[in-house]
Amino acid sequence: MGKIDTIMNLKEVVLSILFVAGDGIEKEFIAEKLEINNKELNKAIEELKKIYNGDSGIHIIEYKNKVQLASNPAFANYISDVLNPIREKSLTRAALETLAIIAYKQPITKLEIEDIRRVNSDYAVQILIDQNMIEVVGRKDAVGKPLMFGTTENFLKRFDIQNLSDLPDYEQLLERIKTIRAEEDEQREDTLFRNVEDLEFNEELPDFLKGEEFSKIEAEDSETSDAV
Repeated sequence: MGKIDTIMNLKEVVLSILFVAGDGIEKEFIAEKLEINNKELNKAIEELKKIYNGDSGIHIIEYKNKVQLASNPAFANYISDVLNPIREKSLTRAALETLAIIAYKQPITKLEIEDIRRVNSDYAVQILIDQNMIEVVGRKDAVGKPLMFGTTENFLKRFDIQNLSDLPDYEQLLERIKTIRAEEDEQREDTLFRNVEDLEFNEELPDFLKGEEFSKIEAEDSETSDAV
């Protein structure tokens, strides 16, 4: 293999690697195989970011010391319209709420999630597993050895978070969830003589979850359904 003698050439080589790979690649692995140092690689990545950011359809993202090509989040709706039905790609509000709790409290069991949400969370947890937002990370040393859940790398990529330490304050999240649940209880009382489709959901979610699509009517919010 020929020596990569300039940053410009290295930049194009890295771009080619990321394009073909699709998934994120550890930066140390790239540097090792290309026989370059981390400083040279980071310089090439920064040069790529100058081109692939802002209004560009392709962005360069970094997470867990990995680098990857990704689509511009601003064009997510257009991408979904072409590649997948929006309903299949969207997370329900209940799933977003569950995801936020797992992100902050991981590793956490389903029972611990339900202690915070005050509703059964079987459905929400399954949806998050199906969309590769969370995964089983072990079993708790307690009666029954319950499964413990944590977020995946796909979660970091989807919400453009480099590390879990970048998440906002957890206490603020708990206060928002309490507000959401109180407003939901009030809305349920109002649905006796109202069309549930007329209800509006304007609750605040954590900043990193804002902009996610969710269904107005959710089976998991029904008092008569156990599939939450």
